[in-house]
Amino acid sequence: MNSPRDLRRRIRSISSTAQITKAMQMVAASKMRKAQLSALAGRPFVQVLYRIQREATTRMRDFSHPLLEPRVVRKRAIILIGADKGLCGALNSNLFRLAAEFESDSTLFITAGRRAAQFIVRSGRQLVAEFAYADTPQFAEARAIAAFARGLFLKREVDQVQIVATRFVNTLSQQPLCTEFLPVGEIKALKIPGVRSEEDLAADTTESVFEPSPEFVLSYLLSHYLDIYIYQVLLNAKASEQSARMVSMKNATDSAENLIKDLKLEYNKLRQGNITKELLEIAGGQSD
Repeated sequence: MNSPRDLRRRIRSISSTAQITKAMQMVAASKMRKAQLSALAGRPFVQVLYRIQREATTRMRDFSHPLLEPRVVRKRAIILIGADKGLCGALNSNLFRLAAEFESDSTLFITAGRRAAQFIVRSGRQLVAEFAYADTPQFAEARAIAAFARGLFLKREVDQVQIVATRFVNTLSQQPLCTEFLPVGEIKALKIPGVRSEEDLAADTTESVFEPSPEFVLSYLLSHYLDIYIYQVLLNAKASEQSARMVSMKNATDSAENLIKDLKLEYNKLRQGNITKELLEIAGGQSD
């Protein structure tokens, strides 16, 4: 049975922990707001860019480009984008569970975020490149990741490149997804608002005019599309990480505060019982 002294010690210890988690919650909430705004602000532009890319590449039936070339998939690369730190609930574990579904022998991994690289190394999979990205992802960071993946594909070291990352839905919901990256084609893992289906695009016979040439315009578009695509994925990953960390720290703080209340109640009951016992002993001694 706990003594009052032991209970006081536990209450002090848990109170210190609650103060730390509360501070971390406030920091995460501040970062979360900024990350969420960045992720949401970029979505309309990426949706328009994706729509232009699909309409242009689908209508130009005689246009060929190495980045559009579908191949038999013998070897693939996965761009795994995880968190830099822990304390964000099940965010990393859900993401890594999805990444673990790929066969290790035929899959190369490109990682962004320390936790992602640690998972690949620890699980014995093939890590070919590791990238870092800041709390506020920069376009240059996304361009470096896209360029490396593009190089693997163009050199035919891999036949397909996919992205495994977390899509930000809202503060309480983050969705791990595997989406297509190379060859450039339709994104099938999620619905893109405002984008026509492949069947509608293929049936459209509207003529398109490109200046100075279709090859020049689409080559330029594809390169920038891939860079911006990765950039938006990084923004979503960071918004998901900060949101999950804020919620996790809030839950930890609430749990600590509830535990403190229970311990204080137990402490007061035990203390009151000891006082009553001492009073009874005193009263019994006086009667003797």
